[in-house]
Amino acid sequence: MEESLSKKITPETDGVVIENGHTTKNSDKSVYIESYGCQMNFSDSEVVASILAKEGYETTSKMDTADLILVNTCSIREKAELTVRKRLEKFNAVKKINPNMKVGVLGCMAERLKHKFLEEEKIVDMVVGPDAYKDLPNLLNEVDEGRDAVNVILSKEETYGDIAPIRIDSNGVSAFVSITRGCDNMCTFCVVPFTRGRERSRDPKSILQEINDLAERGFKEVTLLGQNVDSYLWYGGGLKKDFSKATPLQQKTAVDFSQLLAMAAEAHPRMRFRFSTSNPQDMTVDVLHTMAKYPNICNYIHLPVQSGSDRILKKMNRLHTRQEYFDLIDNIRKIIPDCAISQDMIAGFPTETEEDHQDTLSLMDYVKYDFGFMFAYSERPGTLAERKMEDDVTADVKKRRLNEIIAKQQEHSRYRTEAFLGKTVCVLIEKASKRSDDFWSGRTTQNTVVVFPKEDYKVGDYVDVKIEDCTSATLLGTAVGSSESI
Repeated sequence: MEESLSKKITPETDGVVIENGHTTKNSDKSVYIESYGCQMNFSDSEVVASILAKEGYETTSKMDTADLILVNTCSIREKAELTVRKRLEKFNAVKKINPNMKVGVLGCMAERLKHKFLEEEKIVDMVVGPDAYKDLPNLLNEVDEGRDAVNVILSKEETYGDIAPIRIDSNGVSAFVSITRGCDNMCTFCVVPFTRGRERSRDPKSILQEINDLAERGFKEVTLLGQNVDSYLWYGGGLKKDFSKATPLQQKTAVDFSQLLAMAAEAHPRMRFRFSTSNPQDMTVDVLHTMAKYPNICNYIHLPVQSGSDRILKKMNRLHTRQEYFDLIDNIRKIIPDCAISQDMIAGFPTETEEDHQDTLSLMDYVKYDFGFMFAYSERPGTLAERKMEDDVTADVKKRRLNEIIAKQQEHSRYRTEAFLGKTVCVLIEKASKRSDDFWSGRTTQNTVVVFPKEDYKVGDYVDVKIEDCTSATLLGTAVGSSESI
């Protein structure tokens, strides 16, 4: 799943919690939440806000006066953990001024470190893993009574499908909807199977109900989330690996990802749908045909490859080859000709040679990704790579190879954005542009950012924009009218 920057969680409304269209009264307790890492963490924070709202907590953007500070953490890279440690120093300074404040660590870092976190970070009162958020009220009581509050038990069933997330820090236009939790793909560099558990899917009825609620509240775009959305499989509950034990009727009536996509698209033809993240070994041609069939399923796929070398892919336990990845790319280009594709790439995985690195660069030349998320390899405790492989690529070599990958991606991103020059594209307006309050910012179906003068349009409008200029990351243009397409 693609990483994102940290984000403060701020209330969608001022002192009023909205849940399924209903409001609850103002509270005299407040919670401040910061999220780091992937989109799933931001989605989880919305679940946490909903659970705490029932306990009388109002979400606030004012850290200094909050009764409870929660930081939702990421363990996928060492840098993400170091960032959280730094933030805890800031929270410690605030807690000295407000000693009654409680501090909790949520998410993957909490799951990985467990009780050790309470020993290492004296400021932390509570440690809660990704599957234990429903236990937050009990854990808060434990803190009040002076006991350690830790719950990091991984579930085989929990999907939070019965909780209506509170849309916090929302633009009122786009929202995340989680469809799976956990991952069964044991990539040797990845901590997700250890911090989020085995893969299980959410009841499609609850997914569609959440989407219905969003549509009723005026949202225009939904991103279906999971560590590996293409593995979505609902047959009545339980782990995906146990599907072979399902009854004949359960197997016959099971819903896979392509079917779920079609159900959502048909139910809301004027709502855009995206999804993240896909695993190359699990994406099927059925999904591509479903995308091509429904114009409201966005023409964009985030398709992490991590390396262009067959040898390194095998060491990573990526269950596809370079050629199989190329075959999938070819199918995407054939079935959805204007589909944008993005990547995750790791530079300097253990034993990576210069030849392996050149294989990665040549793969990038073949695909010409629209954009990507690129990182130098960092050893993650507990993974097979950390336990069995020596981190033998020097920091200088990692840095040089990463810079070459980034430069290659910038070249390809520019190539992709320049292809839009002179064309008219449909843009969903999301917010004011960072460059000027006189401009809107939105995205195309390919997930490319477009900036254009505001005129009389508003957030949530679909607008046709003629593209006149571009950078490697952004399209610049002028609105030519409201769009009939999406």
